Formats: sequence, C-alpha cells, structure tokens
Amino acid sequence: MNNPSCGQALVPLLESYGVKHVFGIPGVHTTELYRGLGDSKIKHILVRHEQGAGFMADGYARASGEPGVCFIITGPGMTNIATPIGQAFSDSVPMLVISTVNESHVLGKGYGRLHEITDQAAVTRPLTGFTHTVRDASDLQIAIHRAFDAFNSKRPRPVHIEIPLDVIMQPVTKSYASKIPVQPVQANEQDIDRVTDLTNKAKQIAIIIGGGARLAGESIVGIAEKLNAVMVTTIAGKGAVADDHPLYLGTTLPQSATQDLLKKADVVLSLGSELAETDVWREQLKFDGILVRVDIDPDELEDDRFSDCIKIESDAKSFVERLNATLSDANSQGELEISQQCVASIRHELVEADDDLRKKHRKVLEIVRDALPADAIVATDMTQIAYAGNEIFPTSVSDRWLHPIGYGTLGYALPAAIGAKLARPKTPVAALVGDAGFLFTVQELATAAEHELPIIVLLWNNDSLGQIRDDMEAKNIPPIGVKGRNPDFMALADAFGCDAIQPNSAEGLTKAIKAAIQANAPTIIEIREDAEFLEQG
Repeated sequence: MNNPSCGQALVPLLESYGVKHVFGIPGVHTTELYRGLGDSKIKHILVRHEQGAGFMADGYARASGEPGVCFIITGPGMTNIATPIGQAFSDSVPMLVISTVNESHVLGKGYGRLHEITDQAAVTRPLTGFTHTVRDASDLQIAIHRAFDAFNSKRPRPVHIEIPLDVIMQPVTKSYASKIPVQPVQANEQDIDRVTDLTNKAKQIAIIIGGGARLAGESIVGIAEKLNAVMVTTIAGKGAVADDHPLYLGTTLPQSATQDLLKKADVVLSLGSELAETDVWREQLKFDGILVRVDIDPDELEDDRFSDCIKIESDAKSFVERLNATLSDANSQGELEISQQCVASIRHELVEADDDLRKKHRKVLEIVRDALPADAIVATDMTQIAYAGNEIFPTSVSDRWLHPIGYGTLGYALPAAIGAKLARPKTPVAALVGDAGFLFTVQELATAAEHELPIIVLLWNNDSLGQIRDDMEAKNIPPIGVKGRNPDFMALADAFGCDAIQPNSAEGLTKAIKAAIQANAPTIIEIREDAEFLEQG
C-alpha cells in the first residue's frame, strides 16, 4: 500500500486530538486534504462562504470548549476568513485554520500563480497566536502539536497553518501521532498566601470575572460568599455566576454605578480579563484600592495602565480553586447585608434608567428568556438589542451567550449559532440578529437547512443600521447610508427551505419560539421594532 500524502495523513492526526467537525469549501488547492476525510469519522460541514466557516468554527469552539477547525483554500479563501480569525483572536477563541499556499519554490516571487498572495502568512500573522508555514511533511505534525499545546496551556488564540502545494503531496513514511498537550501555568503558594492576607485585611472587596475565568464560577461564588464580595462579569464571563445571586451585579461594567463601586473597593480581584475598552466602554477603570490581576497571558500582565497592581500569571480557574480552599468563613470582613443592598440598588437603578427603545428590548428579551430552556445558547450579532442583552438577558450557565465582543464584526450570529448547534445538538440554539447584520452571512441558512438544524433566528428589524443612525442623528450628522432596502424576509426564508413567522403579539412570539425548537429546519422569527405589541406597556 502506498504511503499517505501529507494532506491525507493530517486527518487522522486531527481525529486523534478529538476533532469531530471541519468547516470549509473544497477548492482546487485543497483536494488533497479531502482525500483523508473519506475514511474519517470527522464530519465535513460545507459552508457557503469562508467567512461562514470561520464564524461556525468560533461558535463551535465557544459552545464545546474544543478548537473549531477549518480547511481553507489559498488566496481568496484566506482573505475571506480573515475577519472571523480576527474575531477569534480578539475574544480568545481557539480556532485552527489549515490552508494551502502556492508551491515552496514560488513563494514570494510574484509569478502570478492561481490564488497567489505575495506573502499569505503575513495576512494572518497579526490575527493569530501564531502562523506557521510547513516546509516539509514531517514539519506538519510538529505544527499541529504546537497548536494544541497553545490551545490547552496559553490564552486561546486562533492558529493558521499553511501547507505549500508541493509539501501537501509529499508521502508520509511514519504515521503522525498526537501527544499529551502542555498544562497551563499555575500560581505559586506565595501568590495564594499574598492574596489571602490582602483579603483578610480588606473591608470592601469586588471581583471582576472575565472570559478566562468563566468556567470557575463555583469557586468564585465560594470566595465571594466568604468575603461578602460583589461580583461582576465581563461579556465574555457572562454566565459564570447565577444571574439571581444576591452578590452578583451582572454584566454591568460599562455602568457608572458599577465603576464607582469598583473604584471605592479596598481590593478588586480581576480574573482572566483584559479590562479592555469593550469591557468597560471608557478608556480605563479607576481604582482607589489594590487591583489584583490574575491572567494566563504574560503579555496582558505587562499592561502599565494600573499603577497599584499585583500581577499573578496563572490559569484563573486553578487560582480561584486554590484561593477558595485557603479561605474560611472567618475571613469575612465586609458586611453581607450592605453588599447585597448595594447590588439590589444598582440593579434597580439600571431598570429605572431604561429609555423607550431599551424598554422594547427588555420586553422582547424577557419573552425570549421565558420561552427558551435555561441552558439554551444564544449567539448574537452587533445589533442594538444584543447590546441591551449583554446586560439584561439573564444567563446562569457559561458559554451560553455568544457575542462578538472585541472585534465587533457584523454577520457573526447565524454561522456561530450553526457551529454551536453542531457542538451541542441536543441544546436549543438561537441567533439574535439585526436586519443589516443578518444579510452579511444570510447564505449560511443553506448550510443550516441542509443539515436540518432547528436554529431559531430572532430577527430584530428596524430597516436600518440602527446604532449608527442614532449616533449620526445625535451628532447632527445627516443619516447617510444607514437605511437600506431590505428583502422580504418571509419569502427569503421560504427560498432557503426554512420556516418563517412575523408574530404580532407577545403570546405569538412565545408560541413561535417554542415551535421553532421542535422544527427540523431553521425558523426566522421577524420582530419589527415598530410592532404594536411592543408599544404596549
């Protein structure tokens, strides 16, 4: 029997690392990758655009905790997927993008070969944890090992591995094999003792839960209850703590009341968060007390924005587990009742501050929350109702609210929902989209329909780029280019073989959501911003 080619041998190697799905579109330069899929348990998901492949891999990774994998062609395939790679980089999502590239002897020479980019690796290098060009068949196994080591032991970032067309055809004389990934770095005993002593002396403590600590909720709650500490999550950390916990302020970092509370705290524990602009929507938070930053990313700890700061390089989950085990109830210094009253007061203020549009958003989100099971996944787009949902949609299970935070790209929700549904086929999955963003990746309805995925597409329709329209009008700028003509979404759904409905009452919306969960195809539920039932109190 002939030895397998490099491309063919890659597939069982991925399978040995637990890969179950690959997203992509076969092309003239990737056929050798597909040769190995014929005898594999890995399921290939045909997308309709490489951007869809990247967002599906992103949603798959967030919902499953495993890296999403894509097979992408040289040139246009790579430029098409660059946006999802950037989104995954910004939001610390593990994604493995495997592409081809032109033959080794022509790289960088500009001969005008098919799909040629003068330096394809340069396209993805700023968007990835690392980009690797395979120079020999034996080098591919090393690159894959390096990727899975990074996914497991470092801050998750997308990885791009490109294989020249001559290398992908090279025979492999020794089978590729996986290895046990490197474990993440953990805090030392001195770090744990230092934070324990610090919290013993503090009277007012707050905890910021970022995406790097989203799976450590149980231990974080234990710490908060021992210290009477108020908890708040970033959008990436949403779901780490039960939404109704009396010490939990929700995902309210952008609110001035929450920022004032953090400023006045004696000690603030920041767990696995960049504390970035898109977390707080101001240049940076201010702290009168001591900030303790726990992060797996050493580059993040080099941040010099915060002067009085204790920096601990560690996986956040292992850190809080050990800290929780060290603390006892006797460590409590704060007043529980005061902390709980503070949380209740701020939550009440936020509801009272709702303007007319946010009241509509809140009404729809409450209906959606009541109609969906508690563990349902909602993938969202960059749209006003999702911005409201970041704060006010109750989520008590981690990795159930998927939002394109840092990079902020349109078109994320539908393909991310598809990826999430493939990762968790028994869990109801919804995509919360605006009319403009939906059209960025609407073609992926074909993928969802082909696989009979009952994705619930909650389409908020205001016939415009609503946020930009409102911003322009607030600045006395003519609202140019923000009110495009929309298609008939009901007819569009039918053309893709999907169900569709435009409910005209709260009861109708509830009924539509419950029916969509049981369907055997995607359902578009169009909710118009000017619907009469949203005008009612």
